Amino acid sequence: MSDSSTYTPPRVWTFKQGNGGRFASINRPVAGATHDQALPVGRHPFQLYSLGTPNGVKVTVMLEELLAAGHAGAEYDAWLIRIDQGDQFGSGFVEVNPNSKIPALVDRSGAEPIRVFESGAILVYLAEKFGAFLPSEPAARAECLSWLFWQMGSAPFLGGGFGHFYAYAPVKIEYAIDRYAMEVKRQLDVLDRRLAEVAFVAGDAYTIADMAIWPWYGQLVLGSLYGAAEFLQVQEYRHVLRWAREIEAREAVQRGRRVNRTFGDPALQLPERHDASDFDRPVPAQS
Repeated sequence: MSDSSTYTPPRVWTFKQGNGGRFASINRPVAGATHDQALPVGRHPFQLYSLGTPNGVKVTVMLEELLAAGHAGAEYDAWLIRIDQGDQFGSGFVEVNPNSKIPALVDRSGAEPIRVFESGAILVYLAEKFGAFLPSEPAARAECLSWLFWQMGSAPFLGGGFGHFYAYAPVKIEYAIDRYAMEVKRQLDVLDRRLAEVAFVAGDAYTIADMAIWPWYGQLVLGSLYGAAEFLQVQEYRHVLRWAREIEAREAVQRGRRVNRTFGDPALQLPERHDASDFDRPVPAQS
């Protein structure tokens, strides 16, 4: 191992301000609001409060896919939550999601607003509301939900584990990177074996399972996540690559991945979305 120091945990853990590398300023060991901040509300049935991270992209892709499929009732306002500035700890956001994580959705189409938080729960909610992208036949539905929850359980190893220690941690820890790289490659192998047998993750049809998995594992193998494609030798997973490219080519996916995005190529950034015409606006000049 390259680590030259050892660490012995104390009898009682104490919080060290600034611990956590790039996201140290927003990390804390307690929940709840830190300040009063009401959430804006637009004119559409759905109000999304999010950021263009992989978890946020899941939901904007789903909403854009619903609109592309003709579900006009899926129109939405997408408001930017700047997690690096602590927007997720505002009182309004905490009311929608007590866990202070993006994305959070409010359905205002009925008599009373309905809050939905956790990206997997939002995908299921929207799929059931519109009868789309979630099979109704019991066996197919079970397969789709199994893969959806596979992603929900697996992605923390990719994001909070591998991604954090490989890309964001203030020091490079060989043991941590090796441990999580091994697990991510195992997960990619799980996907590759599955996609050698079927067109989409849950079977022959494109579903919310694909929408949940692609922003993490699809973008990873396409080189858009953590800059780790070469490190992980993603060319080994040719069936995942085939699937990832097919999903990327979908127009709704191309739109959804732009929403609430504030980083990377300026041409791909759409910090807020309030109308379909927003995608046609010229890119602001960079100062």
